Amino acid sequence: MQILPNPSDDCAASFSEEEKGNQLFPVFVKLNKLHTLLIGAGNIGLEKLTAIVNNSHLAKITIVAEMVSDEVNALVASYPNIKIKQKSFDVSDLEDIDIVFAATNNYILNEEIRVVTHDKGLLINVADKPELCDFYLGSIVQKGDLKIAISTNGKSPTIAKRLKQILNEGIPAELDETLQNMSALRQTLTGDFSAKVKKLNKVTKSLIYPKKSFAERNIKWLIWIASILLIGAIGISLWNTEPEFQSFLIHIDPLFYWFLGAGFLFALIDGAIGMSYGVTTASFSLAMGLPPASASMAIHISEVMSNGIAGWMHYRMGNVNWKLFKILIIPAIIGAVLGAYILSSLEHYAAYVKPVVAVYTLFLGGVILMKAFNIKRKKADEKIKKIGLLGFVGGFIDAAFGGGWGSIVLSSLIAGGRHPLFSLGTVKISRFFIATLSSLTFFTMLGGKHWEAVVGLIIGSAIASPIAAKVSNKISAKTIMVAVGIIVMIVSLRSVIMFILKLI
Repeated sequence: MQILPNPSDDCAASFSEEEKGNQLFPVFVKLNKLHTLLIGAGNIGLEKLTAIVNNSHLAKITIVAEMVSDEVNALVASYPNIKIKQKSFDVSDLEDIDIVFAATNNYILNEEIRVVTHDKGLLINVADKPELCDFYLGSIVQKGDLKIAISTNGKSPTIAKRLKQILNEGIPAELDETLQNMSALRQTLTGDFSAKVKKLNKVTKSLIYPKKSFAERNIKWLIWIASILLIGAIGISLWNTEPEFQSFLIHIDPLFYWFLGAGFLFALIDGAIGMSYGVTTASFSLAMGLPPASASMAIHISEVMSNGIAGWMHYRMGNVNWKLFKILIIPAIIGAVLGAYILSSLEHYAAYVKPVVAVYTLFLGGVILMKAFNIKRKKADEKIKKIGLLGFVGGFIDAAFGGGWGSIVLSSLIAGGRHPLFSLGTVKISRFFIATLSSLTFFTMLGGKHWEAVVGLIIGSAIASPIAAKVSNKISAKTIMVAVGIIVMIVSLRSVIMFILKLI
C-alpha cells in the first residue's frame, strides 16, 4: 500500500531479496473517510502532518505526543478535524483508528508501536525505518483532480523529487478542465455497454476532426486583411509625404542601423518570452530623440509584421488558446485605439500614469518569480477572471505609453495560474491585431514620420520573430516564468527610479 503525500520515499534504506524489483502496490487512500493516528509532534511529526493535510485537508487525525511543537499547534489551528492528546502513547489510543503514523525520534518506542498496531490488524508507517513500514510516502504531482504519485522503492528520493519537478512543469494546469469535462461526459452515458461505446465514438470523432472557430478557420485571411489595411494607410501617408520618404531612401540616416539592431534584439527577447519589446524599444527610441507619440507609432508599425509572423508560428505549433483569444481581442483593440488617440492628442499626460503601471508590473514580476520557484501564496492557483477588462487596460497602456501589453497581460495571465506557453502564443497573435489598429490610429493622427526608426524596427523585428517563436517552444515553463519575472521587475524598477529622480 502507498499513501501519497509530499515527502519523497521517506521510509528508505535496505531491502531483502524478495522485496527487490519494487513489490509496492500503488493505492490512493481516502483519508477523509478514515481515522488517522499520528504519534509524535516534533519536526518529524510536523513533516508527516503537513504531507497528510496537503493531500487530504478533511482528514480526521488524532495526534498523540508528550511534547507538541509550536509549528504543529499553528498548523492544527487551521484544521478542525485534527485533535491533539498531549500524553504518552498507550494501546488504548488505537481504538477506532484505521491507519497509524509513528513519527517519534525514539526508535525503541516506534518498534513497540508497530507491534501493538499489527496486533490490532492496522497498517503503520514508521519514520526512517523502511523495514518497519507497511507503506511508504511518495512524491506528489497534482493538477486539480489529477494526482500522480512517484515512488522509487526507497532507492533514490532525489530522482523522485526531480521527476516531480519535471511533471509539474510539463503537465498544464488546464488538464484539470479536461478531467472535469470527461467526468461530465461520463455522467451523460446511459444504456448498455454497446450504447455507451457508440456515444463515445460520436463524441471523440470530433477530437480527430474538430470544429474550428471562426478565428481558427480564417486566421490567415484576418492577418492578410489587417496587413492590407495597414499598407493602404502607409501608402496614403507616403503619397502625402513623398519627398521626406524619398529623401530617407536616398540618404539613409545612420540611425536606421541602430534601430535595425535594436529591433532584432528586442524582438528576439520578446518573441521568446512574450514581453518587453514595447517597453525596451520605447526606452531606446526616447533615448535616441524620438517624441513619445512618434516612438509609439514606430513601435506599433514594426510590431504588425513581427507579431503577424510570431502569431502565425505559434498558431502552427498549437500554442494558441482560442477561447482566451476571443475574450481578450475586442476589449484590447478598443483600449489600444483609445490609447493611441489620447497619446497623439494629449501626449503630456502619459508621464503621470507610467509610474503607477510600473509599480503594478513590478508586483506582477514578483508574483511570477514566486510561482516559478513554488513559493506558495494564498489563492495562487485561482485563474484571473476579468480577462476582457485586462485586455482593455493592457491595450490602452500599450498604445498610450509605447509598450506594456506583454508586461501587463502576459504577466497577469501567468500570475493568475494560466499556462505560460499557451498564454504566450495567445498574447502574441492578439498583439498583431492590436498593433495594426493602433498603427492606423497613429497614422491618422500624425502621418508618416521618422522613417529611419520605423523601417529599421520593421526589418529587425521581422527577421527575429520566426527565430524567437521556435526558441520559445523549446524553453521550459519555469524558464519562461523566471525570465519574464526578472525582465518585468528590472524594467518596472527602472521606470519607478527614473520618475523619483525627476521629482527630486
